Amino acid sequence: MSDLTPLARLGGLLATDLRDVTSDPEALDSSGWWAVVADYEGGLRCARFGDVRPAPPPAPVPGRWRGPAPDSWAGSLDRAAYMEGVRRIRAAIAAGDVYQVNLCRVLSAPLPDPAAADIDQLTARLAQDGPAAYAGTVRLPAHGMEIATASPELYLRRDGRTVKSGPIKGTGRTAADLGAKERAENVMITDLVRNDLGRVCEPGSVTVPALCAAEPYRGLVHLVSTVRGELPAGAEDGWARLLEHTFPPGSITGAPKSSALRLIAELETSPRGPYTGAVGWVDADRGVGELAVGIRTFWIERDHPAPLLRFGAGAGIIWDSDPEQEWRETELKAARLLAVASGEYENDETATREAHTPPVTQRPQRLPEVKQQ
Repeated sequence: MSDLTPLARLGGLLATDLRDVTSDPEALDSSGWWAVVADYEGGLRCARFGDVRPAPPPAPVPGRWRGPAPDSWAGSLDRAAYMEGVRRIRAAIAAGDVYQVNLCRVLSAPLPDPAAADIDQLTARLAQDGPAAYAGTVRLPAHGMEIATASPELYLRRDGRTVKSGPIKGTGRTAADLGAKERAENVMITDLVRNDLGRVCEPGSVTVPALCAAEPYRGLVHLVSTVRGELPAGAEDGWARLLEHTFPPGSITGAPKSSALRLIAELETSPRGPYTGAVGWVDADRGVGELAVGIRTFWIERDHPAPLLRFGAGAGIIWDSDPEQEWRETELKAARLLAVASGEYENDETATREAHTPPVTQRPQRLPEVKQQ
């Protein structure tokens, strides 16, 4: 499928007619409409398109998406390794090295038919399963980017000088599951995001209009906060400075961020790639843009004997965390979307709603390295 037309489907818009691809964040304050993908590891791709117009989500087309076998998913950390990681994080918290760490695992499965692997068709199936605030596609096969996201989390929204972030921390099946532990997680990360924005916004302009609001999402409930600030007047490098001082997003790293990043590097066995990075769009002409945290996000890697579909899941670990419960949270977050990706839609468009949860093979392994963008 490497001959697929480049496109981006983000923010209710469909972008075609690819004009330019760059890794320079200063392009986002130049001119044109850009699709933006930032890897957790720091790789950045900004793609400028010439034709941008409103469009509904794509419709499923028979024969354009054949997902992995439900039992073919394997994880970079199995249950035992993940629970040991939680214990090591709790030990680091007890030692005073860190307060919270987001521990993630990358799931991978081979795609059985490269000719039936249009990532935009996976976006269609995710949309059919239910709406997501920051759903979309970035399809640039020649540049190694084929991404479908159903992210519910706002990383950065910019309108002129005003910047907002919407960190999610705390997840349960119902609002009753969100107790003191989940609120403590959220407050710590909200404070981290507030400090990050404080490094680039006008002094005294950073506020928290909403703290720990419970928001439902596809059978789950999240705690969501809102952080707002104002960029300095006349700043010509707003996006570059925002990314420099706030990336990776605080909700998928931990606090303090520098200590959390070091511990993540020690415990995780596979690069995260676009998972927990950022996916979104910037309209440089209008001075507006919206980047989501790259969660609930799939991506294809084709430089393997069989193309791989990847997905990530993680949880925020604090002192009160129970290793078994945190493992189950990652399973809860992954189950529904893995079922969508593995579902057979060509013969039954309701298959996703009825599919059994595809099991993830619980064996420790180092997955093939994520291709750096």
